[in-house]
Amino acid sequence: MDEQTRNILDILEDDARTSSEEIATLTGMTADEVSRKIEQLEKAKIIRKYKTIIDWDLAGDDYVYAIIELKISLERKLGYQAIAERLYKFPEVRSVRLLSGENDIAMTVRGKSMKRVAFFVAEKIATQEQVQSTSTHFVLKTYKEDGVILDEPEQVKKLVVSP
Repeated sequence: MDEQTRNILDILEDDARTSSEEIATLTGMTADEVSRKIEQLEKAKIIRKYKTIIDWDLAGDDYVYAIIELKISLERKLGYQAIAERLYKFPEVRSVRLLSGENDIAMTVRGKSMKRVAFFVAEKIATQEQVQSTSTHFVLKTYKEDGVILDEPEQVKKLVVSP
């Protein structure tokens, strides 16, 4: 990958709303060159989606997130890819990752309540034939998401005391 392409991707990953004109200024390219390069990156599926990070706590519409770790029993013709494909089709599943270590797969799941997430895991995930065991970890607080700090400490203002 050339340096200009890397720069465009870094800029968009940091702020997907950056205009072609702004990127052109930052990279020394023309806005038309930037637009063409972005279009190529989208067609090649290097750029998959433009995403907004929402602080649901501040929005007042809380979701419950859980990280679910799975131990998988592989069958002869069914590998991790096939299992992952089944798992990521559920709308509750936000991410699926293959792991090294004690567990094989980690998923991030979102639901409207702990009860709904627990039922989803019990009814839809744990019942999958290749799933040997699940371990559910409910997220209590998110401090940082996709590089964005969500829980910035409040600045304490010191009062000036006159003598």
